[in-house]
Order: sequence, then C-alpha cells, then structure tokens
Amino acid sequence: MFTLILAVLSASAAAGMRIALPLLVISLFDEDKLWSKLPFVAKINPRVILAILISWSLFELFASKKLLGQRILQIFQLIFSPLVGALTAVTVVEIAEIDFTPTWIIAVVGAVFALVLTLVQVGWFFRLRGIPIFIVILEDILCLSLVLLAFSAPQQGGLIALLLLWLAIRSSKAWRDWYHHKKQCSPQKN
Repeated sequence: MFTLILAVLSASAAAGMRIALPLLVISLFDEDKLWSKLPFVAKINPRVILAILISWSLFELFASKKLLGQRILQIFQLIFSPLVGALTAVTVVEIAEIDFTPTWIIAVVGAVFALVLTLVQVGWFFRLRGIPIFIVILEDILCLSLVLLAFSAPQQGGLIALLLLWLAIRSSKAWRDWYHHKKQCSPQKN
C-alpha cells in the first residue's frame, strides 16, 4: 500500500510540472484502459488523442523556454493540473491492478499534490520574473523521470515527489519571510 501511495505521488508530481507529457507517457504504457474509461474521450479514436498529446507535449517543451510561453503554459497548468493529477493517480492504481475501493481519495490526493506543485511553480515565476532556462530543462527531465519511476521504481519516484513537496513548503516559508521583510522595509502610509 505504501508503494502505491509513493507511485501515485510520483505521477501526480509529474502532472504538477507538465500536463501533456505525463499523459503521453502513461498512454504509451496503457493506451486501452486510460481513454476507454473517460466518458467524452472514449468516443475519440486513440490515435487522434495520441496526436493531440504529442502536439501539446512538443508545445510544452518548446514554449516553456520563452517568457510568454511560460505565462501561457502556467494558465493552462493552473486550470488542468488538478484534473491531470487526479487522472494520473487513478491510472497508476489501475495499471498496478490494486483494488483500492474509494478511488476518489486517490484522485483527490493526486489533484491536490499536482495543484500545490503548480502553485509553487507559478509563485517562483512571478518572484523571479520568469523561470531560468536551465531550471525549465531540469523540470522537463524530472517530469519524464517521475512518470517512468512511478511504474518502474515507485519508492524512488515517491521519495523524489516528497522531496519536491518539502521544497514547496520551504519555498512558501521563504516567500512569507520575504513578504514580511519587504513590508517592514517599506515606508508606512497614513
């Protein structure tokens, strides 16, 4: 059970970084089960879905290197990362063929985890006025690695995801301290 939770956290962390790339990798693992259970998507040909995911993944990979592209992607990530986090979490449970009765709990954990990482990413974007390119490349590599680790080595992937959560918590404390320091240094208005 603990291994399942770590695998779910690993896949959800990847969904918190990118939207289409985790879905693309998961769909390559399990094309039939993933899309056949979604009501609206089940009617679409899997090849069309695969083409859309490949196109959006390429857009994410190239647009994330420019400032305007980062802004556009963050809007989509804020909207869709909880949905993709929930979908990847439930898919990991189904691919592992573990009977976990309240599936919605796994979906909520995945959605919240993906949203938290996306919010931290947006916070750093506005604090730094753009994410440096070496961090974006590292994020792409980490996203792909986390999805692959969710299936091949869930303990390691889950530990990396927990480390990312710890960094997110540390970031929020750093932002809080920075905000209070900035507030104390600014002149008082009457």
